[in-house]
Amino acid sequence: MNKIYFQGTFGAYSHLAALSVDPKASIIPCKTFDECFSNASKDPSSRIIIPESNRITGNIGIEYLIFHYRLNIYSEYFQKIEHNLLVLPGTKISEIKNVYSHSQALSQCSKFIKLNNLSEHVRADTAGSAEMISKTKEKKNAAIASTLSAKTYGLEILKKNIENEKGNLTRFLIMGKNISQPEFSNGKYITSFLFKLKSKPAALYQSLSGFAINGVNLTKLQSYPEKNSFDSYFFLCDLDGHIEEVRVKKSLEELGLHCEDFHVLGVFEADKIRLKKS
Repeated sequence: MNKIYFQGTFGAYSHLAALSVDPKASIIPCKTFDECFSNASKDPSSRIIIPESNRITGNIGIEYLIFHYRLNIYSEYFQKIEHNLLVLPGTKISEIKNVYSHSQALSQCSKFIKLNNLSEHVRADTAGSAEMISKTKEKKNAAIASTLSAKTYGLEILKKNIENEKGNLTRFLIMGKNISQPEFSNGKYITSFLFKLKSKPAALYQSLSGFAINGVNLTKLQSYPEKNSFDSYFFLCDLDGHIEEVRVKKSLEELGLHCEDFHVLGVFEADKIRLKKS
C-alpha cells in the first residue's frame, strides 16, 4: 500500500488533505516537517503532504526543507480550512473558560474568542489540542480544530465555522523522491523550481527579464537566505506553464545564465481551484 507522511496528529488538516488526495493510502503522522522530508528521501515509494502556504496567514515556513531535500513535487492540493469549537459531549458554551489550538487557528478565530471571553492557550497543532481535551475531560476546556478531529477523538462540535474570514485555503504540496511529471498537453500546468544567483549587481532584475520577454507568468517568487548567511539567497519560484513549452524553455535558459545553482522541483497539473479562478 502507498504511504503518505504528514506532520501532526491524526485529525489534523494535513491528515484531512491526505485523505482527500489518496483515501486508500497508508497515512502516517510525523512529529516534525523534517521527519516527513527525511522519511520520503529514504523511501522512494512513499510521499509526503506538506502545507506550503495559507491564503490568510501566508507562508508556512518550510522553504529551507525544500531547498535542503529537493524532493520532487507531484501535485498541489488546496484544502478548505473550516475551524470548529470542539468540546466534551454535553458541554455548554457558558462552561468554557479556555480554548486550545495552534497559534494560526487561534489568530484566525480571534473574533469568536474575544466575543466569548475565552482564554487562549497555544499548542503545537489543532488536532493535538483536540486529543488533549478528550484526555483531560474538563468541560472548562475547548479546542479549535477540524471536523475530522471531532470524529477522531469523540468530541462534540459546539460551534461550526468560527473563523474570522470564510473561504480560507491552505495550499499543500505532495512530494516524493522519484522524479515524475505529466506529458505536455492542453492542460494548465505549474512548473516549480529553485535557484541561486551569481553575485553581481542587478542580478535578480537581469535574471527575470526572460520571463517578461517570453510572456511567462510567475505566480510565486520567494527569497530565502542561505544557511548562516544574509548576503546569499535562494529563490523559490512557480510559473504558469509546462517545462516543455518553448516559451518556458527559453525563459529558464535565460535564467540559467545568471545562476550558480538551479533545480527544477516539479511540473504538475494546476489544482482545479486555479482553474475556477482563471
